[in-house]
Amino acid sequence: MIPRFAAILCIVSGALLGSPESALAQQKTAKECSTEWRANKADNQAKGITERAYVTQCRAGTPGAATAGATAPATAQPATGSLPCSSAASPLGGNQFAGEEQARARCPADTVVWVNLSSKVYHYRGYKDYGTTKKGAYMCEKEATAQGNRASKSEKHPS
Repeated sequence: MIPRFAAILCIVSGALLGSPESALAQQKTAKECSTEWRANKADNQAKGITERAYVTQCRAGTPGAATAGATAPATAQPATGSLPCSSAASPLGGNQFAGEEQARARCPADTVVWVNLSSKVYHYRGYKDYGTTKKGAYMCEKEATAQGNRASKSEKHPS
């Protein structure tokens, strides 16, 4: 039911974004954007896209915000070739990224970690907190350590 709803929502969004006049005339509500994010919650969290960031970009109607970086799962993409529903993965500052792909591009030889910006503890891929904490970003491990962050004590470094 939820993937079907997300697909319908994406099709409607793509149709609105296809015509500039109607895209500018209508802005999504925060509730609509939240519903859209929740429909792809697991995928968005895996990519480090927070609900708050997604809703902000969704409400702003930033051109290309739905396509830059991350994409939604195949079940939620419109079959019409319209824009997929998902948030842009953009740099957060200080070598921090909202998307895992951007962090990997920044440091292909280093390990990408998820840094909890509140606790200054980082997590490795494959552990439950990777990409899921409320305030966080993807970073290269060396840069995360250089900024004063530390590895989680309960996680092992992937070799």
